Amino acid sequence: MTEAVASRAATAVAMLGERGETLAAAESLTGGLVAAELTAAAGASRAFVGSVTAYATRLKRDLLGVDGELLDRRGAVDPEVACAMAAGVRVALDADWGVATTGVAGPEPQDGQPVGTVYVAVAGPCGEPVAERLFLGDGDARDERDERGGSAARRDRIRAESVQGVLRLLYKELQRECRGKDREQTGGNGCLQP
Repeated sequence: MTEAVASRAATAVAMLGERGETLAAAESLTGGLVAAELTAAAGASRAFVGSVTAYATRLKRDLLGVDGELLDRRGAVDPEVACAMAAGVRVALDADWGVATTGVAGPEPQDGQPVGTVYVAVAGPCGEPVAERLFLGDGDARDERDERGGSAARRDRIRAESVQGVLRLLYKELQRECRGKDREQTGGNGCLQP
């Protein structure tokens, strides 16, 4: 990962440690990369409790408590699913904060979503979880093909940018003050909005 990602992870870990708060991660397309960045930061053991790599859709339902009807109706690549994953890992691992990644790294579309569609989410101690869509697209697929003609480099880029995206969202949410207001009612980008 880049120096910026490592710095963002270290900053989040430090902020959580100073507050005496904890963090858990639920990862799909990133397959443990978020956890790896967080545990690489000094002091991670004070703040990071662990992660669930729920790559299979049934694990999102069975381990993280994502509603099965939601998964059937919308698929795993969805902002509400990302929010449910973040909230679910927070509960499952008894953490103050939860983060989640879900999306399509390729090589093929999934659940009707094109390659590069990614949702990241954060669930904190107050308010509704919040999700963001990352527009990672296909990039220049010609430049990202390996010598076998595959798309490993493109997948790596999408996954790395997903880690950056979820850590950026976490940092933003850590900076907010808890106001006890529902983001849906206050016009925020909470997950209850359509």
